[in-house]
Amino acid sequence: QVQLVESGGGLVQAGGSLRLSCAVSGRTFSRYGMAWFRQTPGKEREFVSTRTWSGDRTYYADSVKGRFTIVRDNAKNMVYLQMNSLKPEDTAVYYCAADRINGASMRAGDYDYWGQGTQVTVSS
Repeated sequence: QVQLVESGGGLVQAGGSLRLSCAVSGRTFSRYGMAWFRQTPGKEREFVSTRTWSGDRTYYADSVKGRFTIVRDNAKNMVYLQMNSLKPEDTAVYYCAADRINGASMRAGDYDYWGQGTQVTVSS
């Protein structure tokens, strides 16, 4: 069984930075594609970023491109989302997700495992 646990969320002013962390348990973590999604009340879960296990494919949503960076440390079973130049519209619950197919998908339905989420609030 694979478990994902996010941390690092919080309250930050616009223009500030946060780094989210996702700790992954499971022997084959290094073969999973990993992604970050976010969700606000009443809306569908939104793709933020994904990275394959080897790093040969990395994608970002247009809304975060140039501001967010996904990093994975396969040796430590960790995935990070470095968020810079945060905006109030980045406020959401952020979820870490794992994909056994390692397909670098932008669709939430293609991910097999999810964390519990961490709240990010950006004040104006």
